[in-house]
Amino acid sequence: MKKIFCAFAFFVSLSIVATTAQDKSVLSYVNPNIGTAHSRWFFYTPAAVPFGMAKLAPSTDGSYGNKQGWEAVGYDSRHNTIEGFACLHEFQVGGFLIAGITGKLQTTPGLLEEPESGYRSRFDKHDEVASPGYYKVKLKDYNVTVELTATSRVGFQKYTFPKSDSAYIILDIGNKLGESGDVKDASVTYLGDGKIEGWVITYPEYVKKYQPGGEVRMYFSGVINKAPYALGTFLKNKQHHGDTTISGVGSGLFLQFKTSASESIEFKAGFSYTSVENARTNLMAEAKDLNFASAKERAEKKWTDELSKIKVTGTDETSKVKFYTGLFHALLGRGLASDVNGQFPQNDGSIGQIPLNKKGVPTFQFYNTDAIWGGNWNLTQLWALAWPEYYNDFVQTQLMVYKNSGWLGDGIANSKFVSGVGTNFTGLAIASAFQSGIKNYDVETAFQAALKNEVGYQARIEGAGKMDLKSFVEQRKIDYVPGWNTTEKGSGFSVSHILEYSYNSYAVAQLAKALGKKKEYEQLLKLSTVWEDYYDDDLDFIRPRVSDGKFLEPFDPLAPWIGFQEGNAYQYTFYVPHTPEKLIARMGEKKFINRLDSIFRVSEKTKFGGADINAFAGLTYVYNHGNQPNLHIAWLFNFTSQPWRTQKWVRTILNDFYGTEHIHGYGYGQDEDQGQLGAWYVMAAIGLFDVKGLVEMNPTFQFGSPLFDKIEISGNKRVTIQVEKQSAESTYLQSVHVNNKKITKNALPLSTLQNGARLKIVLGNTPNESLFQNKSK
Repeated sequence: MKKIFCAFAFFVSLSIVATTAQDKSVLSYVNPNIGTAHSRWFFYTPAAVPFGMAKLAPSTDGSYGNKQGWEAVGYDSRHNTIEGFACLHEFQVGGFLIAGITGKLQTTPGLLEEPESGYRSRFDKHDEVASPGYYKVKLKDYNVTVELTATSRVGFQKYTFPKSDSAYIILDIGNKLGESGDVKDASVTYLGDGKIEGWVITYPEYVKKYQPGGEVRMYFSGVINKAPYALGTFLKNKQHHGDTTISGVGSGLFLQFKTSASESIEFKAGFSYTSVENARTNLMAEAKDLNFASAKERAEKKWTDELSKIKVTGTDETSKVKFYTGLFHALLGRGLASDVNGQFPQNDGSIGQIPLNKKGVPTFQFYNTDAIWGGNWNLTQLWALAWPEYYNDFVQTQLMVYKNSGWLGDGIANSKFVSGVGTNFTGLAIASAFQSGIKNYDVETAFQAALKNEVGYQARIEGAGKMDLKSFVEQRKIDYVPGWNTTEKGSGFSVSHILEYSYNSYAVAQLAKALGKKKEYEQLLKLSTVWEDYYDDDLDFIRPRVSDGKFLEPFDPLAPWIGFQEGNAYQYTFYVPHTPEKLIARMGEKKFINRLDSIFRVSEKTKFGGADINAFAGLTYVYNHGNQPNLHIAWLFNFTSQPWRTQKWVRTILNDFYGTEHIHGYGYGQDEDQGQLGAWYVMAAIGLFDVKGLVEMNPTFQFGSPLFDKIEISGNKRVTIQVEKQSAESTYLQSVHVNNKKITKNALPLSTLQNGARLKIVLGNTPNESLFQNKSK
């Protein structure tokens, strides 16, 4: 999970305008600059539309790349120089850095601390504007103002120059950028009449690990609205004046202009992951007659429409900023990888074709995605509730990869396998979609893909994750083997894998049951209980076992990485989301409640994830909201006789872990993870969450404490949640009515919401201990 503090007031002012609450646009509650200190490559892309391919943003250190492929890189609010403006931002995808300068021609970005060493420029935070679909900044060293916006597949850049005979636009095409990894080859050509086309082929670190020999291809076709009076190409520092085309690592193009004072030059480029021809097609389809101003207007309307699908009303303006900024990241998230004609990059390097309807329009869209590890406690629940069409496309995307490669991929970059943590939750995501009524795909293929993901160890490939699956399936065990590797012999993350595979098995078992596949159901259901063999009744902790079957000694429940992926025994012992009742019974309800409550009392002092600016800040703590394994545990009280503790601690996490500053945003420099932490905030603030991840045959949400006076969720049917006696002190549910019927069970079927529902919730400042007659099931 993800450098000057005094800039906070300015950042907030970017998106919170001084008007009355009734007059404020939903866009004014989104502050993209929140959490931008120490953030991932794909996090800060304000100039984009929901789920888009073109994601434009300033880059302060993207040219530095990152060593392992996951470290924070791209835009960091603690930096005070900008090297240029990158066009493509996805997990393991980064391409096309463009810059505008005046004066001496330079063709390398230069160093952060020495902007004169390249074409980068200093900038001031007060000259920066960021909002959904738009970005603007003044480059101080050149007196050039840059603006960015986008459609789904087209990026727009506007450069306003001073009077100059040496105004340049630099297209840096062939160098590493963000999470792109090393460049294998690149090319750029000026075709005349303002037309520019090019491509780059990269070898990201995660592709190197999970699909050796694979590559990520990116293409663009653009047009600039003023003819240059001179131009040339370059290979890093070596310039070739007058040349119009160049290929190779380090390739780039420069265009020179004579400009009058405040003259603007616009460049728009279509992007594609399949071909230059399709990039050109995307440009013509989306932006043939579109200029910057019109594109910006469309982008802002698109954001308004999507963000307004969930409308919150109340007097707490800070919580609205957190809410809509979180929703912004959830919708920005995992972006398009298919073209307007339905073509998309296949795993094997070929070009695939999405079926077209009678009007010649693709029947679904294909998307890139980081791993869905932990997404079952945030993104998929949000998609099921308000964006089911996107969820369906997500499943279709995964099935296209499966059909081409024979395996599901937990993370994909242009269909190449880039498994985030070496496991694979895609089968669970598919099962959850089906149980949520999202079924517009080949269900039998989906089931076979999910089943293979959970039990198919024969000839399994690294890109599908779960390389220790054989012993889990055949012997109901995974041995702890020191180190970072996972093989058939075991894993350094053995017991966290046991917990995850048990949960995944349960999810796909429910899918099998729903489809009447008794044999597969029984096999998977049996596998879902393997976690029980790793519970130490003497210590009441989940523990790793070694090859002789004994528990690992010595044992430190706070030690991360020893049997646990990105966590420790305190955190992972609660990782039995598919059957929390069994875990509670095993530990004893009194001890379970006391331990869990004490964990939150201790964690409150560290803001629930550590105050260090580090993606792994909370790994040695008893609770870490900044990473996936803990995102459900505050909701586990709902399965005990004291559900009001969920109401208390979830509200506290919303207030304390989440901030509105560039450092304190999603924890302190922790990893928001492509919409996961943002979506968690949204679901928690609504007051609905399912610990089981919507994998039951009739999935239900458990209740939390809504954060607003009124919440309206639009879709095929409207959901309205009316909250009475809302205040900072009113944390606890006093009563719940759904469609005028009093609710006495802590479970609300998703289907009730999908059919349209009116909820009335009354809050108070003390728990109503008799509110629910039954625990959640």
